[in-house]
Amino acid sequence: MKFDHYRMLKEHALAMCVEDGAALPPTKQIHPIVLAYVGDIVFSMYTRLRLVPTSNKVQVLHDIDAKMVSAVMQAKAMVMLEQELDEEELQVYHRGRNAKSTVPKSASVAQYRMATGFEALLGFLFLENHEERLEYVLDKSFGIIAQELQEAFVKTK
Repeated sequence: MKFDHYRMLKEHALAMCVEDGAALPPTKQIHPIVLAYVGDIVFSMYTRLRLVPTSNKVQVLHDIDAKMVSAVMQAKAMVMLEQELDEEELQVYHRGRNAKSTVPKSASVAQYRMATGFEALLGFLFLENHEERLEYVLDKSFGIIAQELQEAFVKTK
C-alpha cells in the first residue's frame, strides 16, 4: 500500500471516529482479519480478567498472559475445539484461517493461521452477541491452554 493511500484511509478512519452513530456492517461482511482483531481483544481481556485473582505481581500476570494469548497456544486450543464447532462457526474459522496476513517468527505458518481463525471466531461470536457460546469457547480454550502451560512448566522444573 502506498503511503498516500494509507494516509487517506487513516484520515477517513479518524473522521469516522468522531462521527456519532457509525454503525457496524453486518458481521459476515467484516473482513476476517478485522474479526480476528476484535477476537484478539476479546481473548486478551478474558485472559487477563481470569488471571487477576491468581497473583498480585504484574510481571507474573504478564508472563502467563503473553504465553496464553500466543499463536502457538491458541492453535493448540483450536485443535481441541474445532470438532465442536457448528457449520457457521467452522465457516468463520476457515475464513480467518485462510486470510492472508504477515506471519511472525514466534509461530509456524500453520499455527499462526489457526490462531487467526480462532480469533476471527471469537470476534464473530462477540459481535453477533452469542454470549453463551462465546463464554463456552473462551472457558474451554482457557482451560486447554492453562493445562498445556502447567504441563510444560512442570517438565522444565
